[in-house]
Amino acid sequence: MALFLSFVRVFSIVIPIIMSHFGQFDARTSLNVLSFGAKPNGMVDSVKAFSDAWDAACGVVDSVVIYVPRGRYLVSGEVRFEGESCRSHEITLRIDGTLFGPQDYKLLGKKKTGLVLVVFTMLRFLEVLLMLREQPGGIAKPMVTIALKTLRFMDSYNVRIKGVLSLNSQLFHIAINRCRNIKIEDVRIIAPDESPNTDGIHIQLSTDIEVRNASIKTGDDCISIGPGTKNLMVDGITCGPGHGISIGSLAKSTEEQGVENVTVKRAVFVRTDNGLRIKSWPRHSNGFVARVRFLGVLMVNVSYPILIDQNYCPGDSSCPSQESGIKINDVIYSGIMGTSATKVAIKMDCSEQVPCTGIRMQAINLTYYGEAAETSCTNVSGKQLGLVTPSGCL
Repeated sequence: MALFLSFVRVFSIVIPIIMSHFGQFDARTSLNVLSFGAKPNGMVDSVKAFSDAWDAACGVVDSVVIYVPRGRYLVSGEVRFEGESCRSHEITLRIDGTLFGPQDYKLLGKKKTGLVLVVFTMLRFLEVLLMLREQPGGIAKPMVTIALKTLRFMDSYNVRIKGVLSLNSQLFHIAINRCRNIKIEDVRIIAPDESPNTDGIHIQLSTDIEVRNASIKTGDDCISIGPGTKNLMVDGITCGPGHGISIGSLAKSTEEQGVENVTVKRAVFVRTDNGLRIKSWPRHSNGFVARVRFLGVLMVNVSYPILIDQNYCPGDSSCPSQESGIKINDVIYSGIMGTSATKVAIKMDCSEQVPCTGIRMQAINLTYYGEAAETSCTNVSGKQLGLVTPSGCL
């Protein structure tokens, strides 16, 4: 199965944003990757050419554009863009061509860390924009063939990802790790519904993150929210197929940072395995979940529209035989409507040792094929306000 990351017409990285509108740049220096040895014939490895072009751009004090003309560029390994030593604070990477990785997955499997198509690290004082623009007619779509993860941002600040299409990544499509002030908007992510671990957007150990106006179809979580995520806004998401939006899985280790200040609003889930899920392994941990808001969500034939699972153990093999130590507190579900594909539309299986507290439900209306749905809740307390259908949890 082919694995792609698609940029229609333009894939731009701007440090800081220096575009008044698409296609117009105010840059004093322009660097063409062809001048650094890149070959647009799809036969010559262009990793070094991209790296050399980036290094040259980082040495320019003024604003600079790195331009990749149309053509096919072979990329045999990771393309890394590191910002720690950059002198320029205004770099634009504009790709009109097609990047594709090696087809020999056995070769890629020999890499200890796997392959990530594009890696951004240490962009700590730079503002980054990844932007897509349609080609005339909106038909031709340059593709980037890759294996394992597609886009990874590490130890970076002030990143904007806009208009990217990621198609059939082998693992995570977009991974955010140890970052701050990241904005992801107008992205499309697609993977087969049977493909494992193809999370659309994975976030961990990061703060001040926004995900807006995204369409995500995967074989795993549309958005997975890992330990150490704080101040996350998810607004205007369509998810399905996939496993829904998940906080967790948590309690993978006993020493773990918490998840706090998460808001998901204006989301649509279509035939997903789960809708709004919080999950943790049955293991002692000092992690926690606090101040979570699920607001204005439509469910269309979702197996478990609302789910808290503190006994998470996929496959039921070698499961920890402990109680989850993850403390879940102050979670609001408001304006959750639609249909459940299972009789139990609301399930909260919380830890006896550390029960779920401060759960609030209001304006909930979930049905099961036109009939009344049910709830299944253990070790949970909170308040129910106004209409909540089905009721019985609180």
